Amino acid sequence: MSTTRRLAAILAADVVGYSRLVGADEAGALASLGVLRRGIIEPNVARHSGRLFKIMGDGFLAEFASAVQAAVCAVAIQKETEATAFGLDAARKMRLRIGVHVGDVMVEGDDLLGDGVNIAARLEGLAEPGSVCISRQVYDQIEGKLPLTCRPLGPQKLKNISKPVDAYALDGAAAGRIGSNDMKLKIEYCRAPDGVRLAYASVGSGPPLVKTANWMNHLEFDWENPDLRHLYTSLAQDFTLLRYDARGNGLSDWDVEEVSLDAWVKDLETVVDAAGLDRFPLLALSQGCAISVAFAVRHPERVSHLILYGGFARGAYRRAKNELELQQAKALAMLIRTGWGSDTPAFRQLFSSLFMPGGTPEQLRRFAERQRNTTTAECAYRFFEVTRNLDVTELLSKVNVPTLVMHKRDDQVQPITASPQSCRGGGWLPCVRRLWRYPRRQILCRSAIAVCAIPPPARCPCGLPRRFRGFPRSTGYGR
Repeated sequence: MSTTRRLAAILAADVVGYSRLVGADEAGALASLGVLRRGIIEPNVARHSGRLFKIMGDGFLAEFASAVQAAVCAVAIQKETEATAFGLDAARKMRLRIGVHVGDVMVEGDDLLGDGVNIAARLEGLAEPGSVCISRQVYDQIEGKLPLTCRPLGPQKLKNISKPVDAYALDGAAAGRIGSNDMKLKIEYCRAPDGVRLAYASVGSGPPLVKTANWMNHLEFDWENPDLRHLYTSLAQDFTLLRYDARGNGLSDWDVEEVSLDAWVKDLETVVDAAGLDRFPLLALSQGCAISVAFAVRHPERVSHLILYGGFARGAYRRAKNELELQQAKALAMLIRTGWGSDTPAFRQLFSSLFMPGGTPEQLRRFAERQRNTTTAECAYRFFEVTRNLDVTELLSKVNVPTLVMHKRDDQVQPITASPQSCRGGGWLPCVRRLWRYPRRQILCRSAIAVCAIPPPARCPCGLPRRFRGFPRSTGYGR
């Protein structure tokens, strides 16, 4: 007798800490569970064209013909359950975890079996109390169709499931999001192996996102700077954003003995260890891209994704084709040493034409102020000299994490040919997608936030998107 199979959206739910609730008040817990099932779960499943096919004590399984119906039902159940539990003490509060998956199931009478059901049940175990965890298959079906936010949790190894499952935390639109004015920057300090004091700060909520330090960073000043604040607050809406000041910059020690790629990689190791992070995506700008590449090669188990903007694989001194190009690059270094943070119009015009072409007078004033606040002219010169001598081309082919590369087409500081995905001199990033930006300013703009924060849909084996659905053409991004 052949087995009947079909595709179904499965919703699995379970009461959090039910044994504890029963131990504290058995009669009360049983009564509350009955109210929850009859008053919230059953009506919502029916309302969204679902079917309860199994009830197991404090848990239940429901089938839906559509991932959209299952996701909407899951959110509705959680909202009503949380509203009912509001104000109750912990001994009486009944909360749910819910998992949703779309997959192949086997039909046995009124029951459903198979991995489609098992994965939903395992995802339920990953969900936080009061929240919903969905698989990538569900995410692909509901993306752009529902006013819901999805936070990527990355590949998850589930019990008795052979392959990792990409999971997402699903919330109602804007539910639990922190307003930018309510975000509090928490600055802490740690020490690198050579004793250098490093400042780092975290803000926001959700899975971690680490920004690799680069030239001209200052935790407090950058947070208040209107040219940068929108980027950080937008990322902090969906991630716990961790930033730090590089040695010689910002709130970290300025007077340091060593400035090198190896020291910068060790500084990143020190900061993420101090913050208690195990695995995370890295967001990097400019020379922070080379540091991130080196870190990802040294610690592949700790990096889930690389997001590289305006970076280079080989510094200007290393990629100079002749003596004239080398001397031109060195001339800029000398100008930095003599005119750093200067209000002299000639210096301001030079720096702004490179880093902020088309900037307003107020933005140029803030740029000069940022130079003075982040470091001294001598520190800036040392930093600049080291970055001009960087070369990570031999490491590129060793990067084994999904990578997104973004670059300005007419970048005057780091030309597009220096990008980690354009430099063919010794290596090539194997798992990469590219976006070349048209806008002229060097600073990452608000429109790029969508690329940094977008969870990568299942489009290719490495987990990177083949196309960025819903990304507006007006932002100026191209292939």
